[in-house]
Amino acid sequence: EVHLVESGGGLAQPGGSLRLSCEASGFTFSDNSMTWVRRAPGKGLEWVSSINKVGFITEYSDSVKGRFEIYRDNAKNILYLKLNMLKREDTAMYYCILGYRKTDEPRSEGTQVSVSS
Repeated sequence: EVHLVESGGGLAQPGGSLRLSCEASGFTFSDNSMTWVRRAPGKGLEWVSSINKVGFITEYSDSVKGRFEIYRDNAKNILYLKLNMLKREDTAMYYCILGYRKTDEPRSEGTQVSVSS
């Protein structure tokens, strides 16, 4: 059974940074592309970034390109998202899901990112 646990969220100031983690179990992590999505208060699910199974191919939404970095450690079964130059509009619940450029409804708890001064 696929099990994904996000962590690393918190409160950050505009311009600040956070690193999110997604610990994966129950499936062969290195055989799967992965995606980060987010849901801001009162809004729908938004695709943020995806990475292929070996980590050589990545894509970002226009809203985060140049500020966020997705990467993975297949030896540890962990997916990461480094959030830099945070903006208030980055405030959302962040989730990791399987697949590339997916926006499937997450089944995990997510991790909350709040950007405020």
